[in-house]
Amino acid sequence: MTHGNRPLLRRGGLLALVLAVLVQLAGCAAVISRATDPLADNLTQAILNHDDPATVAAAVPTYLVLLDSLLQSAPEDPGLLLASATLHSAFAGNFVTAPARAQRLHGRALGLALQAACLGASGCSLRSQPYGAFEAWVRDQDDTAMLYTLGTTWAGYVQAHSADWQAVAELARVRALLERVLALDEGHEHGGAHLYLGVLDTLVPPALGGRPEAGRTHFERAWALSGQRHLTAKVLLAERYARLLFDRDLHDEALREVLAADPEAPGLTLANHLAQAQARALLADADSYF
Repeated sequence: MTHGNRPLLRRGGLLALVLAVLVQLAGCAAVISRATDPLADNLTQAILNHDDPATVAAAVPTYLVLLDSLLQSAPEDPGLLLASATLHSAFAGNFVTAPARAQRLHGRALGLALQAACLGASGCSLRSQPYGAFEAWVRDQDDTAMLYTLGTTWAGYVQAHSADWQAVAELARVRALLERVLALDEGHEHGGAHLYLGVLDTLVPPALGGRPEAGRTHFERAWALSGQRHLTAKVLLAERYARLLFDRDLHDEALREVLAADPEAPGLTLANHLAQAQARALLADADSYF
């Protein structure tokens, strides 16, 4: 799906946001440890707080298999389902470059999240039921973690299938889930829902229905909710908002702020290192873009 020569849901767009997906893992630590033991909690925290993305990329597949093995004996454990969905989505978004493999992993992630949602009342067939019924179901939910995981893994699925108009049409359901998360707890996962909604609002220019100023507000709110530690918010402000409006000054200022920041922050270290790598790439490309 493209606009002119620019992919509307390009890899650096809807899921440049892949940088933010790893933040979901913080919430998984508690649900996994309740289902198993402190080992899972320690593993999750080790991933979140690691400062070498390459090491994490090599290690995460083992963790995926571990979660799959746990699900063999507890296939209806919502915590395990959500944890596995999160990690599959994070791994596919951050570290998998082969399109077919990414699609497969994102599809698995969404399937696991939908399976978790199906454990609750009226939570099955969420992709096929009429939108009105889906919207009513969302309004009745108060499980923030489930809604957030479902919304973010669904966003990852759409990004991986961005050439499929049917998948792209499901963005309305993604938005409804994330807006419900904000209504319940906008600070959930360092304001992560704001990041996703900010990207959705900056997918296209205003002339095509985009809402860049609303997107900027979402990015800035996530930055504030994280105590100005979630560097992904600044990267997305530069990539999604400043580039959309051709604001070179804001673009470079935001990215230099990211590079000058200390990436070490509880639960955000890995995501921040990924954000700094993205910031360097965007600055290197700036002369050819603007």
